[in-house]
Amino acid sequence: MRLFTLSRVYPFMRIAPYCAIVSMLINLATIVALFYPGPKLGTDFVGGTEIEVAFKSEVAPDRVRGALESVGLHGADVVEVRSGSDQRVHRYIIRVSEVSAISEDTQRRAESLLCLPPTAAPDCAENQHATEVKFSPGGDRITARFGEPSSPEWVRERLSTVSGLSMRPGADNPRIDPRHPDKMVIELLGTGDNMFAGLTKELGKDVVPDAPLRVEWVGPKAGAQLRNAAVQSIAITLIAIMIYVGLRFDMRFAPGAVLCLIHDACVAVGALMLAGKELNLTVIAAVLTIIGFSVNDTVVIYDRVRENTRRLRNATFPELVDLSVSEMLGRTVITSGTAILSLSPFLIWGTNALQDFSFTLIIGFLCGIYSTVFVALPMTHWIDKTLLARRRAAPRRPVAARAKRELNPL
Repeated sequence: MRLFTLSRVYPFMRIAPYCAIVSMLINLATIVALFYPGPKLGTDFVGGTEIEVAFKSEVAPDRVRGALESVGLHGADVVEVRSGSDQRVHRYIIRVSEVSAISEDTQRRAESLLCLPPTAAPDCAENQHATEVKFSPGGDRITARFGEPSSPEWVRERLSTVSGLSMRPGADNPRIDPRHPDKMVIELLGTGDNMFAGLTKELGKDVVPDAPLRVEWVGPKAGAQLRNAAVQSIAITLIAIMIYVGLRFDMRFAPGAVLCLIHDACVAVGALMLAGKELNLTVIAAVLTIIGFSVNDTVVIYDRVRENTRRLRNATFPELVDLSVSEMLGRTVITSGTAILSLSPFLIWGTNALQDFSFTLIIGFLCGIYSTVFVALPMTHWIDKTLLARRRAAPRRPVAARAKRELNPL
């Protein structure tokens, strides 16, 4: 299938200066928006507890916030989710900054009652000493190992007296790990359980379902580590691509490729912020995918420019760019268009995470078509025209003088 005639050359470089101004303004606006008002970071990066609830009937976000305030959870972020063909489901993502962390005093008290040396309680029997007690970072589980198998009823009775610990109801809690008879697992009520209990109490069972769709939590320390790892992964990817392009073609092509990829990532992030979506690990994965997809198209265009440079030695660089892009325009449109068409169903009917992922990719793929032509190649042209032109125009007197001395040693 051929969308564009091969005999026609489109004057892309003629409008490149104007596109450069537009690109600079868009990227500058995105950079400013990253600092003020700032992006809406997801739980992955800032930490907190998040639950997703599909209510049985219509409920306003203000009522959801009020129900959470009744249990001491203030400043909840309530986001409505509309996904799939059934738009009648009143689904919300509810997020609070609290995590069910267990205080140090509560941990020491629990360890004492579980007879963990050297702080074992005075009433501990000789054969019921714990050898290890661990608390999950989210405060929703305790695991304890005993020198001899212990009774779940004894553990439940001991921990029920600890203030600050609320065990999850059920006959199988605590339970013995079937793979390790000496290991006891105690499930605790966390912030997610308190959130859902508060909603049920205030809104009623005729509005709140029997269970949430999902419950997630991330500690503040883990969120900061994930945020730093995301930035590092993007930086390492850009450096690796710059080295690859420099070795594959020429170092004068590498800055343009990296600038093109940074442009695509900035525009995609700016579009997300403009749409009111949050930045999380799913978005970072989409940004890395954009970088990989965009560099593929850039490398293809670069390769055609290099081929035409060898074939048309008298042509200027802008003429080579116009010819190369015109020849590869059909391939670029078909490749990116196919990818965008495959992502469109996820954007329309997907879940919240899939919608954010597909939205980011679609914006990035559209920018990839634009940035290869109006960002990467004009940057390469500028480098070729300024830096290399100065090098070619530099005086070569020392070389000429040395050659003259070699020819006339006397």
